[in-house]
Amino acid sequence: MPRRLQGVLPIVHTPFTDSDEIDVPVLRREIDWAYSMGADGLGSGMVSETFRLTYSERLRLTELMAEFSAGRGAVFAAVGAESSKQAVEYAVAAERAGCDAVMAVPPLTSRLSTDSMTGYFRAIADGTGLPVIVQDASGYVGQSIPLQVSLNLLDLYGGEKIVFKPEASPIGPCLSALRDAAGGRAQIFEGSGGIHLVDSFRRGVTGTMPGMDLLDGIAALWRALQSGEDDLAYRLWYPICGLVALQLQAGLDGFLAIEKYLLVKRGVFVSAARRQPYGWTLDSETALEVDRLFVRLQQELGAMRRA
Repeated sequence: MPRRLQGVLPIVHTPFTDSDEIDVPVLRREIDWAYSMGADGLGSGMVSETFRLTYSERLRLTELMAEFSAGRGAVFAAVGAESSKQAVEYAVAAERAGCDAVMAVPPLTSRLSTDSMTGYFRAIADGTGLPVIVQDASGYVGQSIPLQVSLNLLDLYGGEKIVFKPEASPIGPCLSALRDAAGGRAQIFEGSGGIHLVDSFRRGVTGTMPGMDLLDGIAALWRALQSGEDDLAYRLWYPICGLVALQLQAGLDGFLAIEKYLLVKRGVFVSAARRQPYGWTLDSETALEVDRLFVRLQQELGAMRRA
């Protein structure tokens, strides 16, 4: 029986060696660190650089996540691809590796009709026994998923099989539109890196899928929201907002550059190497502001622990 998706489910960053291979020992350390920071599970996604990995590397990353997670939480694998056949093959491999769900964005190079996009997600859902997280990453890459596609999938498979991660702009209203149109059937996860987490929580999300870099802050923020500690929640949220705003200015490359920079700063990664090519590099002035905001977040977490 697959483990249930809920709570704080960070997206794994793929560490690379100097020879541009997946750094397996560092990946294991990252996953151990994630659970020590309060993760309820984890998975791969766009910031795992999945579309920059080779076919065999994508399969290997999926296998390693499931192996290193060792039953400590739910594990999901990104399976989005440019064809249904590719996506189904990745999904089958994820199920074989012991994952608890798969997550898919629509193809990035084709503008699909409602029927074609529904068919793409149906192929994935029919090709695996696992739940499918339907990811709309159009806030920073790819095309948006029409509301009708989401409703079609819910009608066909139900809310246990089909789960949602809407990241289309404007995130809050889009999230509420899906929630209301689904009549309470939809399990929805937010994926804004934390910048919209407070608003999304109030709209009824099941959990959050942030990057790894701010995981201690995101986990504490999620627990504060659950317990109704609004003052604490906002104190934690403000530096997270500032950090994610800096990431957003350069889209996916901004997330990757700053998140890996922070993972090195925290001692989780030994290198901030990304898979080439990319269009933005962290400059020294942005890095200084990242450092200042990171210190503020750690100060709030320290004060929370002493209280």
